[in-house]
Amino acid sequence: MHIKLSNGLEEKLKYFRLKFLPRTLFFRTMLLIFVPLIVVQIVSVVMFFDGSWSRMGRRLSENLVADMSFVVDMMVKNPEEMESIEQMAARKFGMSVEFYGEQEKHQVINKVSKTNRLIFGYLEEALKKDFPKAETTIYEGKGDKDLIVLVDNDQGLYKFVTTRKKIFSSSIFMFVVWMAGTSILLFLVAVLFLRIQVRSIAELAQVAEDFGKGIDNKNFKPYGSSEVRKAALAFIKMKERIQRQISERTQMLAGVSHDLRTPLTRMKLQVTMMPDGDDKKDFLSDIDEMEKMLDGYLSFVSGEGGEKSSFVDMNEMILSIINKFRNKKALIRYSTNDQVSAIQGREQALKRALTNVISNAFRYGKTIAVKLESNDKKLFVTIDDDGPGIPEDKREDVFKAFYRLDESRNKETGGVGLGLSITKDVVASHGGTIELSDSELGGLRVSICIPL
Repeated sequence: MHIKLSNGLEEKLKYFRLKFLPRTLFFRTMLLIFVPLIVVQIVSVVMFFDGSWSRMGRRLSENLVADMSFVVDMMVKNPEEMESIEQMAARKFGMSVEFYGEQEKHQVINKVSKTNRLIFGYLEEALKKDFPKAETTIYEGKGDKDLIVLVDNDQGLYKFVTTRKKIFSSSIFMFVVWMAGTSILLFLVAVLFLRIQVRSIAELAQVAEDFGKGIDNKNFKPYGSSEVRKAALAFIKMKERIQRQISERTQMLAGVSHDLRTPLTRMKLQVTMMPDGDDKKDFLSDIDEMEKMLDGYLSFVSGEGGEKSSFVDMNEMILSIINKFRNKKALIRYSTNDQVSAIQGREQALKRALTNVISNAFRYGKTIAVKLESNDKKLFVTIDDDGPGIPEDKREDVFKAFYRLDESRNKETGGVGLGLSITKDVVASHGGTIELSDSELGGLRVSICIPL
């Protein structure tokens, strides 16, 4: 059954999930375990205290007050045998009794402290019930377990000294301790178990991300629950299929390259033997264009699938690329962040991607600005130029394979429309993004972001 919510309520629920609910699988699972556990503990404690604690506390208090009432009645009826009655109370009921007259009782009453309602509430009710005309007071003695009760009636003041065990059972606290202890033990076991399960999922995600960046973790072995193992095995098989396809495709394209270059070279030799003229120049131009197209096709299709991942100094790489264009008549500005460290990636692929973008900037602009920045999580490369730029409605199309602009940037290049496609593929394979926007110099800005 699907319940349709209003837009306002749905937005509030979405905000609540994003604001308060944890994002990781570990903490979400712990929340599912911890919240019901706490609720069960609270309900159990409340029900226990409302049931067993109340009945036991009331019964113990009534028994103690009944013993006190019996002793007081005995002293009232037999005032001459108070000493023997006190001995009997100590021996039979486990409490001491002292009687004070009208003149002595005020000194005892002045020493009374505040009553602890949490412990002595039922005792007070029982005292009021059995001694309705007397003024009763309860306070704690010097000892931690002493309980003193004063009963002030018309005859005088009766002081009873006993222990808290008479109205309180320590087994109740033991029950709470055991319940809390088992809950903590269950919580710790759940934490350890979930950490193992979540670790296996996190490692699988990391291995998948590394594979996309060209890092082959051969030491990875599936572990954890059966579902995680099944997903890990499926990933390993998929990785092997992809690697096999890349290898077969590369070998096939290498053969195609060899087969195509041989007749092109033969044609080029034959053309050079022709007499000079416009036809010869056209033939040589067509052959050069075919070789350039062939190189572009192979670069785009084969990519850098076989290259191993390594640590790359991006600052040094960008400087090496810029130095190749120093002899061109263009103003170059390069700014870097000294805190930029090496990143892990495929060096030749990254160099090819940045070379494509920077060479385009030099081809169409007179002023080029390259900027390298980073933070704790990402690295940013920005290339600006003052060239003609790319229209906003065509900035997504230029990333498509074999797409060429009719005007502006690709008019004189003689390329096959694969430069930005290769760049985007390389950046995406490293988990990054590439965007085109207007430059402050008046031309095009290419922004590349790669996670560290």
